[in-house]
Amino acid sequence: MTRIVVLDYGSGNLRSAERAIARLGADVTVTADFDTAVEADGLVVPGVGAFAACMNGLREVRGHQIVGRRLSGGRPVLGICVGMQILFEKGVEHGITTDGCAEWPGAVERLNAPILPHMGWNTVEAPAESVLFAGLPAETRFYFVHSYAARSWELGPGRFTAPLVTWAEHGERFVAAVENGSLCATQFHPEKSGDAGAEVLKNWLSTLS
Repeated sequence: MTRIVVLDYGSGNLRSAERAIARLGADVTVTADFDTAVEADGLVVPGVGAFAACMNGLREVRGHQIVGRRLSGGRPVLGICVGMQILFEKGVEHGITTDGCAEWPGAVERLNAPILPHMGWNTVEAPAESVLFAGLPAETRFYFVHSYAARSWELGPGRFTAPLVTWAEHGERFVAAVENGSLCATQFHPEKSGDAGAEVLKNWLSTLS
């Protein structure tokens, strides 16, 4: 059975992520234990709230080191919502810049949109080669709750090359998902996106074997 760890660093959507993945037949553990998180078949990094608060919580449990250790060995990681945002170089909130995990270049910033937060169901524009969105029609909707996002994709030196970037729009285009070797992430909440979200998680799990 596939062993998945949902990293416990004080984020608010731990249990919903745990339940959604367990329903797909995986053996799921919610923990901050370093060795368990490093050695699992797959690691899920959830996230709810502010970028700075999530980074503080992540560093307290050495989560940034867990992510780095896993990726250096090609072990899969899936970031969700703010768990995706903290994978970028930095986050900018209320004029304050916070360093992220810097697995990807670029900044997470406030969306230019008439209504924030971006809360509710929205479609995405996925590349044809996407594994996460395989089998899902183009009009499929996913559940978003956020005011900040990566508003562009910056090419630059990093651990991986040639990422597949999925886009969505709310006031402006923003990064909705990234597939980058063993590092994947979604800005939306697959665990709250019904059957469509379950299919995304199932597709991710299929890459672990």
